[in-house]
Amino acid sequence: MYPGDMNGSAICCMFNRIISMQKLPTYLSSDNDPLFQYYRWKANLRVLDVKEIKSIPYTPISHPFVERLIRSVRHELLDQTLFWNSLDLQKKLDGYQDYFNRCRSHMALVAKTPDQKANNMREKIISITNYDWQAYSNGLFQLPSVA
Repeated sequence: MYPGDMNGSAICCMFNRIISMQKLPTYLSSDNDPLFQYYRWKANLRVLDVKEIKSIPYTPISHPFVERLIRSVRHELLDQTLFWNSLDLQKKLDGYQDYFNRCRSHMALVAKTPDQKANNMREKIISITNYDWQAYSNGLFQLPSVA
């Protein structure tokens, strides 16, 4: 078995899992990583009739939102935690995704969370004298909550 088969298969499986929950995209933007040259990846896109758009090599500004997300995940999570295998990493990434979307306020959303913005929810205002600290992502982040 070719050593690259594992990585290419993992990418295809992850892509298939993601698109199974949503409408199939017409276009897909990817970088020039060797994983995206893998024959199974290209065959998968051909079968699904998805057109791949490659980014400009060595130009991270061509994908600014993705680059910003990667930087946030690395800085806030991956640089500060250890993981033992892919299942452990996935569990920690899922916890961070929950924290990022439901609890972490974003400057671009006027200090709202993506969940609040999507559902037009109001912020919960807590009493300054009656609060407790709630831990997220296995204690990596703590935010005040109503006691």
